[in-house]
Amino acid sequence: MSVSKTWILPAVVAAVTAAIVAVLGATITDLGPWYQSLEKPSWNPPDVMYPVGWTVIFALNTAAIVSAWRAAPTPKVSDTIIGLFALNAFLNITWSMIFFRIQRPDWAFIEVLLLWLSIVALVFYCGRYSRTAGLLFLPYLLWVTFTAALNWAVVDLNGPFG
Repeated sequence: MSVSKTWILPAVVAAVTAAIVAVLGATITDLGPWYQSLEKPSWNPPDVMYPVGWTVIFALNTAAIVSAWRAAPTPKVSDTIIGLFALNAFLNITWSMIFFRIQRPDWAFIEVLLLWLSIVALVFYCGRYSRTAGLLFLPYLLWVTFTAALNWAVVDLNGPFG
């Protein structure tokens, strides 16, 4: 069984983009002394869980984007899907930059709300064309919802910052 050419371009672009976002996010994330010194809530998962969680999320996101892109009825819809995915990738990386590099969990909390909204946009917009895509983005939405709650708890336990 051969792979249809209509799968190749979306799959390659989505996989490469997800890999770039993952690498940039991992490079920016610094679990060094500053992060370790922060008070965290009792429900904070062990640090080893984050790479595992993000790997699953990025794999699901890649499958979701491919599904939505393939289901897009027009080039305009395809472009909108790619634009939403690019915006989300930018916000994902920006959150890590603000939280870990600038060391401003308070600002990162505001930014994570924008990230969350971008995921909601992906769920609903992509879900209009591919139910599978909409469903595949739901774990990401849950993950970032948890991240936002954790971010807020860090602000509450450690603020003010700056």
